[in-house]
Amino acid sequence: MAIDANTEIRRAVDTGKVVFGQRQCQKELLKGNGELVIFSNNIPANEKEKLLHITKTQGKNAFDYKDNGLTLGSVCGKPFVISTLIIIDKGKSKVLDLIEENKTVKNSK
Repeated sequence: MAIDANTEIRRAVDTGKVVFGQRQCQKELLKGNGELVIFSNNIPANEKEKLLHITKTQGKNAFDYKDNGLTLGSVCGKPFVISTLIIIDKGKSKVLDLIEENKTVKNSK
């Protein structure tokens, strides 16, 4: 059964702890915080590359969201564009299962 990314991201925002923004995500990663970094599809390539490098060196996971930052902001219930967010505490969501599902899809191609 497929997990709905929008539902799980919203549940994490509502019940857990989430930090928005590229600089804030970078700060949290460098502190060793966070479980999952989510990127919208319109984040600048150089910013994404820098954050992905930090994510991998810290041993954290990343997820590419299928839509742009405006849609991601709407999903999170925010009236602004969100290019990057980091899940510090997933709360009652199953957002971390997106990683496994994403790996399964990539491996089956």
